[in-house]
Amino acid sequence: MDTNGYIYETHLHTREASACSNTPATAYIDYMISAGYSGMIVTDHFFTGNSSIPKDLPWEERVDRYCRGYERAKKAASGKDFTVLFGIEYNFEGDEYLLYGVDKTWLLENPDILTKSRTEVYKTVHQYGGIMVHAHPYRDRYYLSTIHLTPSVSDGAEIYNAGNPPWQDALAYRYVKEHSFLPSAGSDIHHLTQHTMGGMRFPYPIKTIQDYVRAFSAGDGTPVFCKDVTDPNEQFRPVEEEPMFTVISQQPRLPVVFH
Repeated sequence: MDTNGYIYETHLHTREASACSNTPATAYIDYMISAGYSGMIVTDHFFTGNSSIPKDLPWEERVDRYCRGYERAKKAASGKDFTVLFGIEYNFEGDEYLLYGVDKTWLLENPDILTKSRTEVYKTVHQYGGIMVHAHPYRDRYYLSTIHLTPSVSDGAEIYNAGNPPWQDALAYRYVKEHSFLPSAGSDIHHLTQHTMGGMRFPYPIKTIQDYVRAFSAGDGTPVFCKDVTDPNEQFRPVEEEPMFTVISQQPRLPVVFH
């Protein structure tokens, strides 16, 4: 537990399902505990994104393999004072969303999810009691040609993503403020060599993904970041207290399209 509350990693990738991660799910537990987290949400890249799950498998087997990272991490955390929850990072046209409140059953019951539009996915998630948070909305990378912004299907958006340069987070901060979204923060961690981290701090513990959805939706979470979780002199601090993440220093380099 952090001295000011409970901190949860909201954006994390395992090698079991994310092609860009080299970290086994079980390796995260002790690292995250030592970094000061009370829990983490496994949000591996889904089949529409940088997934390591073969596309030619039956749907049930694809889902089973996709959930292995979460399931292995949860088992590894058994008996520890550390909560492991399930999430999804879903990609459309380079715009990615963190789905919270859905589960393996939801995936098995929606084999047509890959054919759905942004609005249809949003409605399907909400019908199940979940939420859809826009991940790194102003991300600028060599493999992206456009920034897609989607106020109508976002319950919140990341104002801090440890994989982003600060100017992109500052643009996201303005976007969240302009649309009165709930702000989120996460590390987007793929490798244990990452020491700059983020997350959501709550004044009370989160034990289930439904707890997280309720707490986030109530606005009880505070986006926080830490420059180096391995440095005992560094602490998690509110993102809004750091001007580099809130004051725009650079405009988008890619075209911005609103949906």
